[in-house]
Amino acid sequence: MATDIQKLIGTSEEDDDEEMDMDVKEEDDEDEENGGKNIAAQIMAGGGGGMTSNNSDNQFQHQQQFQEQVTTPAGGARRSRPLEEKERTKLRERHRRAITARILAGLRRHGNYNLRVRADINDVIAALAREAGWVVLPDGTTFPSRSQGSRPAGGTSAAVTSSSSHLVSQQTPPASLRGVSPGYQTSVEYNTCSMKGVFMPNPSPYDLSASTQPQIPAVAGEGGEQTGSNLHIGGSMDIINDKQIVDIPPIPKLPERDFAGTPFIPVYVMLPLGVINMKCELVDPDDLLKQLKVLKSANVDGIMVDCWWGIVEAHTPQEYNWSGYSRLFQMVRELKLKLQVVMSFHECGGNVGDDVCIPLPHWVAEIGRSNPDIFFTDREGRRNPECLSWGIDKERVLRGRTAVEVYFDYMRSFRAEFDEFFADGIISMVEVGLGPCGELRYPACPVKHGWRYPGIGEFQCYDQYLLKSLKKTAEARGHPFWARGPDNAGFYNSQPHETGFFCDGGDYDGYYGRFFLNWYTRILVDHGDRVLSLAKLAFEGTQIAVKLSGIHWWYKTASHAAELTAGFYNPCNRDGYAAIAEMLKKHKAALNFSCSESRMGDQQADFAEALADPEGLVWQVLNAAWEVGIPIASENALPCHDRVTYNKILDNAKPLNDPDGKHFLSFTHLRLSPLLMERQTFMEFERFVKRMHGS
Repeated sequence: MATDIQKLIGTSEEDDDEEMDMDVKEEDDEDEENGGKNIAAQIMAGGGGGMTSNNSDNQFQHQQQFQEQVTTPAGGARRSRPLEEKERTKLRERHRRAITARILAGLRRHGNYNLRVRADINDVIAALAREAGWVVLPDGTTFPSRSQGSRPAGGTSAAVTSSSSHLVSQQTPPASLRGVSPGYQTSVEYNTCSMKGVFMPNPSPYDLSASTQPQIPAVAGEGGEQTGSNLHIGGSMDIINDKQIVDIPPIPKLPERDFAGTPFIPVYVMLPLGVINMKCELVDPDDLLKQLKVLKSANVDGIMVDCWWGIVEAHTPQEYNWSGYSRLFQMVRELKLKLQVVMSFHECGGNVGDDVCIPLPHWVAEIGRSNPDIFFTDREGRRNPECLSWGIDKERVLRGRTAVEVYFDYMRSFRAEFDEFFADGIISMVEVGLGPCGELRYPACPVKHGWRYPGIGEFQCYDQYLLKSLKKTAEARGHPFWARGPDNAGFYNSQPHETGFFCDGGDYDGYYGRFFLNWYTRILVDHGDRVLSLAKLAFEGTQIAVKLSGIHWWYKTASHAAELTAGFYNPCNRDGYAAIAEMLKKHKAALNFSCSESRMGDQQADFAEALADPEGLVWQVLNAAWEVGIPIASENALPCHDRVTYNKILDNAKPLNDPDGKHFLSFTHLRLSPLLMERQTFMEFERFVKRMHGS
């Protein structure tokens, strides 16, 4: 047991002390061994190398000071270092290592960080950076992921170049680049350029400060020497003050597809989550009006907004307050924009991208305190109040109403309140929320319960109502002992191969596994079927839509574990999206898929071990929808502001050389923000809108 605990939390204090002593001793030895070499190199640099001095007297005095410092009676060159200084260094190192050990132990024990036993501070920094959304490569190269939007912040911030389609990061030059400032390099350019100077390519079009700063040419060598690798770089070379200056040619732009004459796809922009406050008032209408006018100037077709159940029906059942939305819709009408509205029956807050907290209605929370089984529940009995369990769709537990009746009453109230906007065609689409984040899926990956990407998640079927349904189904099948959830499916942050249920050849593909997964996904499809049948009545004559999330991690495994826990029965030997597409076709509903901007390269850089395949998932879902002839809308799952990501969306929205001319019904950009309003990012967004419009 003691050995296991030691492996779990890391090395013991004795081991840490031993490591500290060894490191400090190695540091001392290296200082003594390399001292002479470093001093000699500095003397040579001052005596006629690349860093020449104009004043010979100063140069001689500088050399003399070095010689006095390093000369010993034996005639050797050695840096003097008192014993007391060495002891202080050892104490400081021990203290630093002790702090590091405690940090590592705490992160392993409480933070779900996957740190090796003898992790160092670099591992900690990398883990924290990855959680914050950065990409950290094995060699230490760090840059923002697509989810951060690569926001520039001055002349040294990370950016995304549109011309080379490579992520660019601020890099520290290698040790051979003495006396020069760091610059921007892509990984490809860094490998192909072995000059001893700094490589400075053209500034990115997304770096606001780069356009206002002069280009700094690269120093092409030390001591006026030209290296052989310079011959591989085109451009002119000048000599200034005995230094060779290379003018680096601009990086050639990759060929881009011409979208002129392609089908027109309207573009909407999602408003901020907190545009309506908890009192159902429009927040900062003057500033919002200015932003909407800017969007209108870019020929944006309209906006999308969440109509939060927790705001409108907050205090008393069937008492609805639409005042803030009335003012917003009137503003949109005056600007001659269109509206896409979301019936948001879920909680806001606690998920990725949530910057406000909007809970479910207070009266629902009161019911939940006395009957917590109205919420989804995991195997450990933890409740998730993000949305109502689908087990109460037909149970009269909400003050005499079923969950489906509550949803229907809410939608009918909205239709009655804004009927004129439906009649005028200003409301062009209504997206019906069917689960967490408004998506048709189980809340299998709740951040509030400790889930972190790329964990497989957990099944959410342990409230009394879903367990009753499972028991009834198992008894009807003739196997009452199957009335249980899998007991070997791991935990939120498990990986498929670590479980007996999801591993290759695991129980997911056995008799019980197939029975359970069929029931689990049927509950999902039936829920969508029930709610959409009533939404079709409430919004007759208007396009309704359902949002589907892109669970792309572990897609390259046989079980597709993350999709299974989310309710998509989509292992490698079964199409889990065909049944959902058929259900949507029954109600003439559009599919809003939220993974159209994801690219395989990004996922490999972030978590190569997750075996993700967003492009394969997009291909499967789009084909399942187009196969049955339902329209497809889309939105980006994470913020995007660069041309590379926009081009990926365009390629999915308008498939090249498709014989049937398939294309998206609409696209919604997530979301209106100060970053989108900045000059450079907005110019790129405006270009994207034109290409979506086919001009």
